[in-house]
Amino acid sequence: MTQQTLAGRSALITGGASGIGAATARALAARGARVVIADVDDIAAKTLADELDGRAWAVDLLDTEALAGLTLETDILVNNAGVQSISPIEDFPPSEFRRLLTLMVEAPFLLIRAALPHMYANGFGRIINVSSVHGLRASEFKSAYVTAKHGLEGLSKVTALEGGRHGVTSNCVNPGYVRTPLVEKQIADQAAVHGIPEEEVLARVMLTESAIKRLVEPAEVASLVAWLAGDEAGMVTGASYTMDGGWSAR
Repeated sequence: MTQQTLAGRSALITGGASGIGAATARALAARGARVVIADVDDIAAKTLADELDGRAWAVDLLDTEALAGLTLETDILVNNAGVQSISPIEDFPPSEFRRLLTLMVEAPFLLIRAALPHMYANGFGRIINVSSVHGLRASEFKSAYVTAKHGLEGLSKVTALEGGRHGVTSNCVNPGYVRTPLVEKQIADQAAVHGIPEEEVLARVMLTESAIKRLVEPAEVASLVAWLAGDEAGMVTGASYTMDGGWSAR
C-alpha cells in the first residue's frame, strides 16, 4: 500500500485529464493529496476527478486575462499542460509560436503567481514544472516548443530563488519522449518533415539520442513528480531532473 505522505495536502495538476497529467494525479491522490484536475477537456477532467475523489476545473489556459485575476489555494502546483507543433522556422506560423509560449510559459507564470501567496502564508509549497529534455537540448523543427521549455526552466529557477525563504520549492522534470497522446500525434508530423515512413519515426527520430531505446512511461514521470511534492524533497529546489534514457548525457 502506498504511504500517505501527502495526506492533508492539496494539489492542482494542469493538463491533468490525460497522459503525464493523469498519471500524476493518480500518483498524488494515492499518496493522500486532494487533487484538482485542470483541463480544457471538462468531461475527461470530471471523469478522472470522480475516480480519484477529487475536483475538476474546466479551464482554458490560453485565456490569460482570466488567469491574471486568479487566487489559488493549493499546496502543490504541477504545471503540466502542453502541446506540440512541428515545422521548419521559415514555415512556422507566428500565431502558433505565440500559442505555445502562452500555454507553456505565460500560463505557468500566472498560475505560480496566483498560488504563491497561499504557499507563503502556510510556509510550504511545491511547484513542479513538467518540462522536457527539450528544456535542456534542442531539436530541429520544434522552435516554439524548445523555446517555451527553455523559458519554463528559467521561470522555475527564479521561483526557486524567491520561494526558498518561504518554504516553497520549484523544480523541473525533464522527460524524453513519453508514451502519451501528445507523442503519438507527433509521429505523422515527424514522418512528413523528415521525409521518412511513420513506422521509422521512433527509431530514426525520437529515440536516436537515447541510450535506453524505449519511450518513458507516464507513471515513471509521475513517480518523480510525487517525490518532489513530498517532505523528503524539501532541500531540492531550482533543479532539473532528467528522465530521458541518457539523451542529455551526450
